[in-house]
Amino acid sequence: MANNIQASLNRAMEINGAIGVALVDFQSGMCLGTAGGGGLNMDLAAAGNTEVVRAKKNVRDKLGLKDKIEDILITLDGQYHLIRMMHNNINVFLYLALDRSRANLAMARIELAAIDDDLQL
Repeated sequence: MANNIQASLNRAMEINGAIGVALVDFQSGMCLGTAGGGGLNMDLAAAGNTEVVRAKKNVRDKLGLKDKIEDILITLDGQYHLIRMMHNNINVFLYLALDRSRANLAMARIELAAIDDDLQL
């Protein structure tokens, strides 16, 4: 399984503009694996984005919505932060930080969906 996770993280790092990626258990906030990051602390980003996911799930539930969260996008001046909820394991998400000037957001979403389909947890 660890090889599958690392291969998936490496694949995510091949996305144009990728800065760093983490596979995160949102119940604990712990990283199951990371790649890249540069000056971005991926462990801290994973823990912080766990709170984003929890907040969104809480609001969804209070609104009585039954839809699954597919992804969450946070747009910064110079970066996109994309959170992709894994459909093979509802307690895990992929967090991808992208350089906004080099990234194609639509292609990044498509590639994360493909990684989601292939990753076995």
